[in-house]
Amino acid sequence: MWHSSPWPAGLALLGSALLVAGTLTGHPPLMTGAALMVALSVPTEVAVLRWAGLAAYPAAFVLSLLRPGAALGLADLLGALMVGAALGWLVLRRHLAAQGEAWQARVAVALQDGSRQLAEARDAGGMIRAALGILNTLQVAPHLAFIAYRHGTPFILEARGAYTALLNRPLNPGESAGRSVQTDHRVAEQALSLLRPEDGRYAHLTPVYGHGGTHLGALLISRATRSFDPEEQSAVDAFARLLGAQLGQWQAICDLRDANDLTLRALGAALEHRDDDTGGHTARVVALSVRLARHLGWGESQIQALRWGAYLHDLGKLAIPDGILHKAGPLNDQERQVIQTHAVRGHDMLQDLHFLPAETLDLVRYHHERWDGKGYPAGLCRLQIPESARLFSIVDVYDALTHARPYKPAWSRERALREIHSQAGQQFDPEYVNAFVHLVAERDEAQLVH
Repeated sequence: MWHSSPWPAGLALLGSALLVAGTLTGHPPLMTGAALMVALSVPTEVAVLRWAGLAAYPAAFVLSLLRPGAALGLADLLGALMVGAALGWLVLRRHLAAQGEAWQARVAVALQDGSRQLAEARDAGGMIRAALGILNTLQVAPHLAFIAYRHGTPFILEARGAYTALLNRPLNPGESAGRSVQTDHRVAEQALSLLRPEDGRYAHLTPVYGHGGTHLGALLISRATRSFDPEEQSAVDAFARLLGAQLGQWQAICDLRDANDLTLRALGAALEHRDDDTGGHTARVVALSVRLARHLGWGESQIQALRWGAYLHDLGKLAIPDGILHKAGPLNDQERQVIQTHAVRGHDMLQDLHFLPAETLDLVRYHHERWDGKGYPAGLCRLQIPESARLFSIVDVYDALTHARPYKPAWSRERALREIHSQAGQQFDPEYVNAFVHLVAERDEAQLVH
């Protein structure tokens, strides 16, 4: 305010001039009014100016006594003391109010920044780090910790200051096994006992709750000097609520994804009963596809889409007549055309499942496309074929080759790998073929070692 507006500075200068005039003339009311003007206009957040505003009246009163003929009576002394005390109280109140306003402004900015950073976080760990980072910039305490439970055992999952040495270290909550505020306090006592006494002399613990009152953990802060005042506790509690809301939302999303995954896995298992001769084909191609994707360095969201597509890749076979699907001999051209419709039919069946990502639908529709463009249903070639479909087609064919089908016996692993390798650049993406062959070779070597 002092820098943004000329009025406080102007009033302070005018008050100082009137205070000098009152001192020179020995006019107590003028001195009192001028001192009040100075006390109300100087910025109390600046220590030098705050003390100058507070000392202005006593200095003026003493100087006024140096005038020739000045006399000091008891009433004058009592009046001066009363004015000085009132001005001191006023400056102190203004200073405390300014501190409170500054703190509230810092908290508001921190909460705004915290909301943005929590929303940008990609996982629960990122949310916790963001929350502690904002609390750290707020300088509410030098030592911060987020405590959560893994299989009933409390751990410090994120920390600042002295708690960093306790990261991912199990803390003993006592004989009681559950998550509760009482347990949090015992865990906090355990954590504080592992610090230097001065680092944990004053502490504040705030439980973190998600949606529906689900207990997610606790924020523990501590410092060496003075206890936490209500305003500081309120700010930490606000951050705990903000963090709890974001973690709760993230947990709900994870639970939904897990439910979707279990549903699609169950659907994939049901397809096994429709196509009995494949005997575990879906479970095998899901596992091997995920391993190959991780080997290639794919991200988790892309791997999830791949896994869901692998569960559902043969969904369209539900629409294929048994006489064609379970035919023991070779298919004629008409039957082959019918069975080739399963890719598009499976894709169409999934259109109403809006939570499925595009990569999942692409895999179901295009996993029979070929690198050379001779596949179906669209005759895509090379990089026109979606990544998930290019990867999965290798695993799908490999599993079909190495397991018995009504029309052929199982091939050996070596023979199947030779066939896969020979089709690089024709049926399959050459880069993915190389990665797949290396992956299978590494797995074989690991099995030999064990």
